[in-house]
Amino acid sequence: MADVPLSVLQLVLANLAIAAGALLQGVAGYGIGTLSAPLLFLISPLLVPGTLTMNAMVLTVMMLLRNRTHMSFAPVRHAMSGALLGTLLAVAVMTVLSPSGFGLVFGTLILLAVGLSVAGLQPALTPTNSVLAGTLSGFMGTITAVGGPPIALIYQRQPAELVRANLSAFFLFGSVAAFIGLLASGFIHRLEVTLFALTVPGVVLGFWLSGRLVHKVPAGSLRPLILLIAAASGTAAIARELL
Repeated sequence: MADVPLSVLQLVLANLAIAAGALLQGVAGYGIGTLSAPLLFLISPLLVPGTLTMNAMVLTVMMLLRNRTHMSFAPVRHAMSGALLGTLLAVAVMTVLSPSGFGLVFGTLILLAVGLSVAGLQPALTPTNSVLAGTLSGFMGTITAVGGPPIALIYQRQPAELVRANLSAFFLFGSVAAFIGLLASGFIHRLEVTLFALTVPGVVLGFWLSGRLVHKVPAGSLRPLILLIAAASGTAAIARELL
C-alpha cells in the first residue's frame, strides 16, 4: 500500500469510524454521515467526501434491500428532486473552495447539522418541506457526506420501519447523485476509490451488527453521544484550519 498516503493505524481507525456510523444508520435510519464524516476528516481529509460517499452508497443499497417492504415512494420523490438541486449547488461551491476553505465550510456544515438535530423543529411531511429538506440535505451531503439531519427532521414523527425504508431510498439517490457530481467535477480519483476499497469492510461490519441490534437498542438512546462527538469534531475541523 505504498501508494496510499495513510498509515495502517489511520485505516483501522477509519474502518471503526465507518462501522460505528453504519451501525447507527442501520438502527436509526440515518447517521453514517453525522457520526463518521467528522471523525474521518480528523483522521485524514482525504477520506471525505468521496470515500465516505461511496461507502454510503453500499450501505444504503443493503439497507434498502432489508427494509424494502416498508417503503412508500410517493413521499420521498419530492425530496429526491430537491437533493438533485442541492448536489448541483454544492458542486458549484466546491469548485471555488481552497483546501483551507473546504475545511472551514466542512466544519461549519457539521455544526449546522448538529444544530438542526437539537433545534426541536418538527416540520410536517409535506411536498414543499420534502423539497426544501432534500435540497439542504443534498447540498450538505455532497460537501460533507452529512445529509441526514435535514431530511430526518420531516420524518421524525413517522414509524421507524418507514423511516429506515424511505431514508434508505433517499440516501441511495442522494449518494449516487453526489458521487456523479463529485466524479464529474474531479473530486474523485483513483486514490478515493482505493481508500473506499480499504474501508468498505467497516460498512459491512456496521450493517451486520445493526441487524442484530435494530430491535434491541432504542434508536434515540445514542443520540446525545453522537451529537456531542459530531459537534466536537466539527469544532476541531474549524480550529484545524484557523490555527
